[in-house]
Amino acid sequence: MVKVAGEPGEWVRGVVERTGVALLGLTRAASWAQIAALVRSVLGEGEAGGGEGEGDLFAVANAVCALLDAPVTIEDRSSRVLAYSVRQEEADEFRVETILGRRVPDRFVRLYEEIGFFRRLYQSREPVYLDVPGMLPRVAVAVRAGDEILGSMWAAVREPLTEQREAAFVDAAKIVALHLLRQRAGADVQRRLRADLLATVLTRGEHAAEAAARLDLATNRVCVLAAQLGGADETRTARAESDRQRFCDALALHVGAIHPRAAAAQVGNVAYAVLPLVGAQSRAVQVAEDFLARVGDRHAANIGVGRLARSLGEIARSRADADRALRVLRERGVTGRAVHFHDVHFDSLLLQLGDLVAEQDQPPTGPYQRLLRHDRENGSDLVGTLAAYLDAFGNVNDAAAAVQVHPNTFRYRLRRLCEISGLDLADPGARLAAMLQLRLYGSTSGPARLVRSDDD
Repeated sequence: MVKVAGEPGEWVRGVVERTGVALLGLTRAASWAQIAALVRSVLGEGEAGGGEGEGDLFAVANAVCALLDAPVTIEDRSSRVLAYSVRQEEADEFRVETILGRRVPDRFVRLYEEIGFFRRLYQSREPVYLDVPGMLPRVAVAVRAGDEILGSMWAAVREPLTEQREAAFVDAAKIVALHLLRQRAGADVQRRLRADLLATVLTRGEHAAEAAARLDLATNRVCVLAAQLGGADETRTARAESDRQRFCDALALHVGAIHPRAAAAQVGNVAYAVLPLVGAQSRAVQVAEDFLARVGDRHAANIGVGRLARSLGEIARSRADADRALRVLRERGVTGRAVHFHDVHFDSLLLQLGDLVAEQDQPPTGPYQRLLRHDRENGSDLVGTLAAYLDAFGNVNDAAAAVQVHPNTFRYRLRRLCEISGLDLADPGARLAAMLQLRLYGSTSGPARLVRSDDD
């Protein structure tokens, strides 16, 4: 592996061809520690799950405990305890509370933030001491890979560390960083594998049956859930991607608790879940609503639910249904909703028809086009009058009230628009055509797709 700015030169190509050694080019910004951890994770048989890595992390904590002669914890950026050493009973009750809860209590996290301890810790490459009344003194060191903070390591001490022990503490943090990178890389490999397998099932790929078998996925009486965080299409930051991944992990945990042969993975910006069903299809919507209630408003997510799939071959159709239902919610501008495809079928058809109109560049035609042209040239709103009339099922009084004019005035406008456009409101087919064009191209009463007119 080499860090390169462009294509390798002729000399490097010659060496590669002569020796048969694989050449991988890395961006100059890549961290060698991260690359080493990733390669080790990929090559290490059975390490993708990360279980063995966690055991190693406890061993590291015990080794550091022996070096410092003090109980040690290893924590992530969110103050969750990843591993801890023996001899925790020698610390104070607050450390015991942390170990039992597997995270630092919120009141201490807030205290550390208020006194600026985390800021000092993450800005320093040396151990930082913390002395809070009523608590055994602590010494902590940031665990980092380059400029990235992965977490921290803490020791409960009764006196300051010697210079040699401080140096050992710093060196141990580097070893912890490698373990955390390996665990993260292994988790990333596992996620990518599951996402690729599930994508093969959802698209009915060539090896869909094999992929379903590797996932141990149920393929009879299942439906697909498509879940998406609000603003997922527009936001491409690392923070947003992390939020999407945590959201997908939560969905996988939720459906996995309901059925052992369910599966979930992130494909693009959407988290998909294949959920086996026992009973009515409405059960899938209930599962989706329960999940949204659990994650809360902070995620502002929507979920589309596809039709029941009775075989592996129908799962792709259920996925397409879920995508369409999700799109309807997005077009409506709502969040925190779960909806079944059956309940938004007509809206989905209109969106598909609108896509076809836009793709083929089909402008408004006939009476509707003539009304648009008249309104544009004269500053009138005959299209709005037509929309109000059709929305009121031809009831002039209700339509007039909707546009806030006298019924006689509305009747005059109605006759006028029929004269100008040639629209026969007594013809059901003509009314249907006008209503469809109003939905596809819009009117003055609301937003819709903007498609050019033949006269533009």
